[in-house]
Amino acid sequence: MIDLNEVYSLTEFQRHAKRQLTRLARSGKPHVLTVNGRPALVIQDALSYQRLLVEKDRAEAVAGIRRGLEAAQNGAGRPLEDVLEDLRRRYEKSKR
Repeated sequence: MIDLNEVYSLTEFQRHAKRQLTRLARSGKPHVLTVNGRPALVIQDALSYQRLLVEKDRAEAVAGIRRGLEAAQNGAGRPLEDVLEDLRRRYEKSKR
């Protein structure tokens, strides 16, 4: 969530870049930069951004698993024996 107390003009950011970067790293929160009084950019430190990407990937994986489980409960998919047989065939071919 963006903290509306962390809104700065692009000009202010440029004038005090080191201070702004320190504030970003310390807070771990994204900042909004404005141009002509309108939101134009969202910036954040690299570590916080990486955490955000990890959380996004995890959420996507959970959603995919839920969809798969739901589909399986509704009878979609193939029997496990068929899947295992296909994997055995592929594995045997790759060993040759």
